[in-house]
Amino acid sequence: MTTTPNRPKRAHRTGGVPPWWLAAPALLLFAFVVLIPSVRGVYYAFTDWDGLSPDFSWVWFANFTDMVGDPNARQAVWHTLLIAVAITVIQNGFGLLLALGVNTMIKSRNVLRVLLFAPAVVTPIVTAYLWRNLLGPDGAVNSLLGAVGLDSWRQDWLGDPQLALWSIVGVIVWQFAGYSMVIFLAGLQSVPKEIYEAAAIDGTGPVRRFWWVVRPLLAPAFTINLMLSIIGGIKLFDQVYALTGGGPGHATDTISTLIYKEAFTFGEFGYSIALAVMLTVIVAVVSSGQYALLARRERAAS
Repeated sequence: MTTTPNRPKRAHRTGGVPPWWLAAPALLLFAFVVLIPSVRGVYYAFTDWDGLSPDFSWVWFANFTDMVGDPNARQAVWHTLLIAVAITVIQNGFGLLLALGVNTMIKSRNVLRVLLFAPAVVTPIVTAYLWRNLLGPDGAVNSLLGAVGLDSWRQDWLGDPQLALWSIVGVIVWQFAGYSMVIFLAGLQSVPKEIYEAAAIDGTGPVRRFWWVVRPLLAPAFTINLMLSIIGGIKLFDQVYALTGGGPGHATDTISTLIYKEAFTFGEFGYSIALAVMLTVIVAVVSSGQYALLARRERAAS
């Protein structure tokens, strides 16, 4: 009687695709919190709903055509884009310089990293109220200028239409330059030391070494920082509302502050939602276009 050898049992595959219903709770929560309100928002953007009454009328594209003729809306769009571009350029410029500074072998580099990043962990509204007091007519900034004999430099930083917008940009850059620094610093520390040594042996100076050797390797850090800065700048609300409330007049109004005013001050919820839809479109177009451009440069650099 012959016996067949025992064949090893096949191991059951355990790395397959998990059942779709595992994602169902998260998808339901996402639909309830994001999708449904977004669809309802687009729906009400074509009405004259006041936010309280259950009755409303269809106005179709009237809210969107009113934006074109509304000087406040056009001014808010301009301020939004100006702030977003200024923050993106200045914040990332300072962030890169700070990252290069603390990436050296100075003994206090770890302490400096903590101190420079600390403002980024403070709530933006708290930072805005702090700087509103510092930049007031009798605030610490003007007091310091007077104490050192620079009385001619004393300004109404948040009350002057020519200075208020740039004061807001300065506050935001002060708070988040350390955030950009951390991302750039992570990119700098990922560059192999051999590359620095090879460039130094070839006689390349510090500036040329950074521009031709290090900068292309920082492409992913540039992509992340620029995306975060431009999107955050376009959606900016907390700091603007706390510092100036969109004033003086409409000198610092952004799309976000105008949405708030139209909805909760004037009761024009339909018009404010139309503004929010426009803001969403602007964020989507700018961010997707910027990402496509930066991703192409990142691939070219690699």
